[in-house]
Amino acid sequence: MQYLSLSKHSSALTSFAQVDLSSILYWFGQGIYLAMAVAAIYGLYCIVMLMRRVKEKSFPGREAADAFLDDVGELLEKNDFEGVTEACDTPELWSRAVPQLVHVAVENRNKPIKKIKGIVGEFFSREILSDFDARTSWVNTIIKSAPMLGLLGTVSGMIMAFGKIAGTGESGVKPSELAEDISFALFTTAAGLSIAIPLVVFVAMTQTRIARLQDSVQENMGTFFDDLEAAQVRGDA
Repeated sequence: MQYLSLSKHSSALTSFAQVDLSSILYWFGQGIYLAMAVAAIYGLYCIVMLMRRVKEKSFPGREAADAFLDDVGELLEKNDFEGVTEACDTPELWSRAVPQLVHVAVENRNKPIKKIKGIVGEFFSREILSDFDARTSWVNTIIKSAPMLGLLGTVSGMIMAFGKIAGTGESGVKPSELAEDISFALFTTAAGLSIAIPLVVFVAMTQTRIARLQDSVQENMGTFFDDLEAAQVRGDA
């Protein structure tokens, strides 16, 4: 009985080995190409959108930030909080990070300055930095996935190559047929690395820009909070 069972098992394995998987692996390989193309396009899309968002939230230069803070400071000296709100809502400023944070701070001006700073910090993290983090996370996922897709293509190509060797028996296999499968295996690996490496560089560039934005926001909001605290003191007096 045991011999018959082993014989049946061996026969099943032999039958499975004789199944022609070349067409299946071919379309599987095309699917890998498609997946890598989608990953590359979406990764570049996320990078472009991330850079645009960082630029949108930043002032075009130091002079523009100083001009905005000077205008806000003059309005705060007059305790004109409505004027500050209107200045933050102008079309050229409403999408930038600092005017948005100033608007939030003015809306909560009756609270202690320490509480206002906490509210503004939470808003900055939730409404601005979280968007950056989400897009960066997707790019990092693609950076990790692209080489894995390339490795999957490499394994598929080697399976096709060894399958042809095993299926030819004593007649041998043409080198050109093996070269096609091996080139597919190597090309997918190269393609995966070609997707991941530029994205790593782009992510590093965007992280640098985000860090600069955070530093500028912290500096500008520090100046604003000094003016706001002085306005609160004048209001209490």
